[in-house]
Amino acid sequence: MAGGRRTTIYLRPQVYRALKIKAATTDRSLSELINGAVIEALREDALDLEAFEKRAKERSRPFEKVLENLKRDGLLEPCH
Repeated sequence: MAGGRRTTIYLRPQVYRALKIKAATTDRSLSELINGAVIEALREDALDLEAFEKRAKERSRPFEKVLENLKRDGLLEPCH
């Protein structure tokens, strides 16, 4: 991978075997697959942060209040 940075990662043996098989069947390298997975995880994080920023000014409800309402409505058994 031109311009890439070399690193060491440790994968569970089963994950490594699956990754090797996927690389062989998709004609992609392990680095391509791992980079793609990491980029996708970072993209999801960016989308989560964007959604959080859009909703930051919304009024929030305390979780305790939600639990109280569920108990009141009979959807959650009270703890004994």
